[in-house]
Amino acid sequence: MPSQLPSQSVGRHRSAGRLVLIALAALITAMAGTLTLGNPAQAHGNIVDPASRAYQCWSTWGGNHMDPSMQQQDPMCWQAWQANTNTMWNWMSALRDGLGGNFQGSTPDGKLCSNNISSNDSLNKPGAWKTTSIGNNFTMHLYDQASHGADFFRVYVSKNGYDPTTKALGWGDLDFITQTGRYAPATDITFNVSTSGYTGRHIVFTIWQASHADQAYMWCSDVMFGGGNTPITTRAPVTSAPVTTRTPVTSAPVTTRAPVTSGGPVTGGCSATYTKGSEWNSGFSATVNVTAGNAAINGWTVRWTWPNGQTITQAWSATVTSSGSAVTATNVSYNGRLGAGQSTSFGFNGTWSGTNSAPTLTCTAS
Repeated sequence: MPSQLPSQSVGRHRSAGRLVLIALAALITAMAGTLTLGNPAQAHGNIVDPASRAYQCWSTWGGNHMDPSMQQQDPMCWQAWQANTNTMWNWMSALRDGLGGNFQGSTPDGKLCSNNISSNDSLNKPGAWKTTSIGNNFTMHLYDQASHGADFFRVYVSKNGYDPTTKALGWGDLDFITQTGRYAPATDITFNVSTSGYTGRHIVFTIWQASHADQAYMWCSDVMFGGGNTPITTRAPVTSAPVTTRTPVTSAPVTTRAPVTSGGPVTGGCSATYTKGSEWNSGFSATVNVTAGNAAINGWTVRWTWPNGQTITQAWSATVTSSGSAVTATNVSYNGRLGAGQSTSFGFNGTWSGTNSAPTLTCTAS
């Protein structure tokens, strides 16, 4: 799969696309006084390949969403345009602030494709969304108008047997595939994803944690592994810059095991619990939840010693240092201040060999 938008699409719309974009800009300007529409040029970013639901609807129907044939040709986009046209006009602005890495806890089942934004709820509706044809090894392309960069991207694929045409997406319907490293600010970011064993219609669910602030974006891209897709004709984002490719950190597909959780009493104004999530070959992922005690805190530090010589290879939403088996994790700028009883979380990937027991955590607050 090419790292840029399909060349045949760009060529097809080279002339007509300029006219459409000019007309679109004029339309938005004319409507700005009466509607609360967000101009994409003032927005953020989205996954344009494989196309997210909002981007696919905008790129295919932005110039002719009033066409009566749309209801028959693309019923899923039709219902989305009818529900709230701003979902597509603002296809780069589906963000939430201050999640502190607690994506699952803050996003109920059935609300993943809208990033739990009520005005975008039409994107959660199950049905025959247009798909992008991909292989088990594919490239993802983020177009970011504001060039925020990324702390990481987290990528999931819907499980075999899940049918996105009949059921809204939930966390239990997903296989975790990989989490990347950091990316410097750029208009275009691409990264490679490796999977195995997927065929037919699936959803690729992506979380983008922006690096300029605690802003999280979540999207659903409908895909067809192995071909046989309903083709998508898209046009390039406005003022797209050349793609800059960087090498991400990837991991093999995971085999999910029962979570292992450990924790301790409140120490110095906060407590911490450890949950081991997915485990594969010699790797694993884990999440640590930090909770303030009965008073507000300005910062926290979590410490533990690995019981089986595990090592951390990558962490997010915390500054993590290791000395032998001893680990120290401190808050980052956006998740240190917690009100009484409030929680935040951080996570990491690690390696293990032989045994992968949970450590005992201590938490101190400042």
